[in-house]
Amino acid sequence: MKQIETIKRGKNYSAVSVGKMDEIIEHVLPMGPEMTIQGKVFAGQAVGATGSEFSFQTLVPGQDSGFLHTHKTHEELYFILKGEGQYQVDGEIFPVSEGTVIRVAPDGKRALKNTGNANLTMLCIQYKANAFTEADSPMTDGVILNEELKW
Repeated sequence: MKQIETIKRGKNYSAVSVGKMDEIIEHVLPMGPEMTIQGKVFAGQAVGATGSEFSFQTLVPGQDSGFLHTHKTHEELYFILKGEGQYQVDGEIFPVSEGTVIRVAPDGKRALKNTGNANLTMLCIQYKANAFTEADSPMTDGVILNEELKW
């Protein structure tokens, strides 16, 4: 079973590795005493994220996510990194492939299926819905420092 590896930690940062995208399938997520999900890993806690959670998942050809689900307060962004498949939200089904990004509100009933001939790998980011305002724009929140880059 693949494990998250810590690369480096400091006062204001942490860096981890979940492995190469082709190795995501080696992770196993325990869901309870009798349920595990092969090919899924949550990594938000490993990096100490305080405003979101994220996971990687690989589905083999023909595999689906196993169940429809919703969230109480979390919106999700799904990034299809490799492969192709179908995404289902509220009974609507549409094709997805590398480069597709899907946003789903908390109440959206969602699932993903690999319909291709190769593994499908995705990144999912969860965060509290409606948490950002206009004041949170990356253009107004970011601060460019007048310091020289040192590589």
